[in-house]
Amino acid sequence: MQHSAAPDLADLAHTHARPAHWLATATATAAVVALAGLLQPGPAGATAAPGPARPAPAPEAAGADYPLDCGGGPRTVAKRVTGDLDGDGNPETVAVVHCEAGSGNPPHGVYVLTRGKAKDAPARVVATLVEPGLHRNVTELAVRDGVVHATLLGYSTPDVPRCCPDENEQVSWRWQGGAFVRAGHADARGA
Repeated sequence: MQHSAAPDLADLAHTHARPAHWLATATATAAVVALAGLLQPGPAGATAAPGPARPAPAPEAAGADYPLDCGGGPRTVAKRVTGDLDGDGNPETVAVVHCEAGSGNPPHGVYVLTRGKAKDAPARVVATLVEPGLHRNVTELAVRDGVVHATLLGYSTPDVPRCCPDENEQVSWRWQGGAFVRAGHADARGA
């Protein structure tokens, strides 16, 4: 039988637990627990700082009162997009609205809506971007980075059939100085 070169563990002094060892371990453990208690966050409650306010939902386009004369007939919200247009943290709604027609392409109006002033009040129109009297139709509508983008189709003369617009215009509106400022360029298409 071969004997180990290592000493017998029972003979080593540091392997015997003595009361001083237990006292040092308990003191170190208590210090760690106390330090952890000091580093914990305080209880949540009335003294906690409030978080950021949650934005209100975008205004609903269906119930708004649009400045669009349909001769007593119904109106249709053809498109709607939402986004924060004025930088206040709450979204606005941009709605494309037209009178219902049996056939043809009725002209569109493009309106910016904000929430009603009273709770549960319908959305209200705060700006008209495209008047229906301009006889334009909106094919594309988007809000990107607080800017409204649209593609408008129109007619170069009253002789152009209402089925076949011959003008195409890419436009955008940006809230600036308390009003919507329009930018864009026209691209006439041959009739």
